[in-house]
Amino acid sequence: MTGGQERKDISLDISGESMISIIISLIIGVVSGFIAASLMKIDNSNLWFNCALGLAGSIVGGMIGGLLQIGPNGLFGNILFSVAGACLVIWLYRKFVK
Repeated sequence: MTGGQERKDISLDISGESMISIIISLIIGVVSGFIAASLMKIDNSNLWFNCALGLAGSIVGGMIGGLLQIGPNGLFGNILFSVAGACLVIWLYRKFVK
């Protein structure tokens, strides 16, 4: 490089544990999407919509839990927060989109 500047490589260092954590979070999101779709009585045949719904619900549930300073404990708690968030997303979808 000219001018004494060195090129720095920027790479994401994702360890095996964090990759497994991401995969588990995605699976929880998908499962919670299907549970919320069943609870809120929406069409379960749209796989991609339910996946997106569950993932959005996981994010919303985690944010609400963080704001209330309560967090899910364990797998059951994560699923519970994700389903609650997904139900909220479905309700907002029905209220403002449909």
